[in-house]
Amino acid sequence: MAGLFSGSPKHEAPEPLEGPVVATIVGGTIAWFVLFLVQLPFYGWFDDHGHTWWLWTCLAGGGLGFIGIWYVRRRDAAIKRAQAERDGRPADHAPAPTAD
Repeated sequence: MAGLFSGSPKHEAPEPLEGPVVATIVGGTIAWFVLFLVQLPFYGWFDDHGHTWWLWTCLAGGGLGFIGIWYVRRRDAAIKRAQAERDGRPADHAPAPTAD
């Protein structure tokens, strides 16, 4: 059994898929909070049946989503800055000139 995978071919990892990451995380965070709010009026039922963890899971998902939003926005900005530097353009975070 030890040599079962020893002859398997090695492939390079594919490029990561990029998409609307910020929008996806924001949408997921909103969904978690909506689920929390929808379940909140039924807290008594959840408590009677030992399912209050459903509410707290949704609240935790929404809270962690805020961390995710912060992270992916910073990541997206860093990717754009790096791309601008590679292209020889000034970074977007520089202050814009004012019209006097």
